Amino acid sequence: MNLRERAELWLAQDPDPVTQAELGLILESGDTAALADRFGSSLEFGTAGLRGELGAGPNRMNRVTVMRAAAGLGRTLLAGREAQGQAVMIGYDARHGSRRFALDTAAVLSGMGIRPWLLPAPLPTPVLAYAVRHVSADAGVMVTASHNPPGDNGYKVYWSDGSQIVPPVDEEIAAAIEAVGPVNELPLGVAPGGSRGPDDQSWKVLGDEIVQAYLEALRGIPLGDARDVRVAYTPLHGVGAATALRAFMEFGFAAPLVVPEQCLPDPAFPTVAFPNPEEPGAMDLVLELAGRVGADLALANDPDADRCAVAVPLPGGGGRMLTGDEVGGLLAEHVLRRTSGDDRLVATTIVSSSLLGRIAREYGAHYSETLTGFKWIMRAGSPTHRLVFGYEEALGYSLGGDRGVPVHDKDGIGAALAVAALAAEAKRDGRTLLDLLDDQARRFGVHATGQLSVRVADKALIDEAMAALRQAPPAELGGRAVERMDDLAEGVDNLPPTEGLRFRLEGGARVVVRPSGTEPKLKCYLEVVVPVEGDDVAAAREAAATGLESLRTAMAAHLPA
Repeated sequence: MNLRERAELWLAQDPDPVTQAELGLILESGDTAALADRFGSSLEFGTAGLRGELGAGPNRMNRVTVMRAAAGLGRTLLAGREAQGQAVMIGYDARHGSRRFALDTAAVLSGMGIRPWLLPAPLPTPVLAYAVRHVSADAGVMVTASHNPPGDNGYKVYWSDGSQIVPPVDEEIAAAIEAVGPVNELPLGVAPGGSRGPDDQSWKVLGDEIVQAYLEALRGIPLGDARDVRVAYTPLHGVGAATALRAFMEFGFAAPLVVPEQCLPDPAFPTVAFPNPEEPGAMDLVLELAGRVGADLALANDPDADRCAVAVPLPGGGGRMLTGDEVGGLLAEHVLRRTSGDDRLVATTIVSSSLLGRIAREYGAHYSETLTGFKWIMRAGSPTHRLVFGYEEALGYSLGGDRGVPVHDKDGIGAALAVAALAAEAKRDGRTLLDLLDDQARRFGVHATGQLSVRVADKALIDEAMAALRQAPPAELGGRAVERMDDLAEGVDNLPPTEGLRFRLEGGARVVVRPSGTEPKLKCYLEVVVPVEGDDVAAAREAAATGLESLRTAMAAHLPA
């Protein structure tokens, strides 16, 4: 079947007039490049679900793609069930198409005899993750592209434990999606109040009680009693503001001062080049606000509020951004000081700092390293090891207490509360988070981490670079001898196989190279460890920064130009 025939079959089943018109114009113009871009390949369903650019065709996010994904999820659930009455919790953010995709998911699942429950409004991803377990749903769907560009959307699937899916569930759903026929032949349920008969399956839209239940669950996070802290905050045009402000006030903090230009959800993200708080410039407005109002802390959630960025305003203006690893180290100690038991477990990923392992040893807690992604971190616990804290370097944190973590995914709202509590405690002692970082450096050494990434137009370049590193691994990087190379594709340290390489260097330094799971990028994760000599933290930080730059320069020579 040629590209034009594929496009015409797609057009015949597409229920969306916008993508119908887009595809009709492409067919009329005979634009073969545009057809090849949309129909030459398909978005792949994996452990991250689906994520991609909005538009017509199987290589885009659209109503047909979403309905097929919903049908594949439904068939997987039905194939594995032992009893009737399965349910799926559905949430969505405020991006273009998100609510429509959520309703289409509900209609498809309802038509299959599965009970859909919808969150009441565009809400943070951690509310959806919590809600799956709260109502004992069999699965969850969050329609979001997180911090991707404005033209993207995505489809994230959770299992009954409230965690994102992992193999083999993703493979089962992907296979089921492939078997779905034209979506205009799928039986569809109707929303409450629809025109069909009273016996037709419909779905329930939850009320505000689900948000309140989520906030009550956050009381399991040990915050301490300090509350005197002035916070500047931005949701970066996403859905975090209402829930974050409510959480701060319910937990006894003063309401954060919110960047007015970024307060309300806006799928165009007009004030930022890229709606990711890790990107240069994304925190500029909240830091400006922090300076004007004399805030002690500047916080940002990404658009679906599952990540939290932290900065400490500086007296002369601007602020010191904390890395995800730095925040992870501070929050780990915050939790471990306030929990007890020899079954406590903290976990992070193979690309995060090695500092967490050292902190765990000091507090007598167990430590686990997982593959990249919170879906793996949340599975680090066991009947004998209670996960009380997990984090990844990409600004994702899940905090818990003596009853474990309340949200089985990264939670930018809970993390914001904990960071504010930690900053308030430091302020009470006449200090800041930067002083706490220096305390850690004195005890554990400076663990400086950084990234180097290259975006490519052709995925083959990534494959070639990885093959070259395997065939001729470097003997040294940045002036440090390579002591060992671990091929993560072979499975190491009891981890499942994954595409990536880890280089262990002399002096505790480390480089991990892996393709991004959500973007056409090759990423390098760098770490340098420098002991503090004679209480000179500044000198150790300078040496670590120099070491990181040497590693970055060395690795750049091995990446696609």
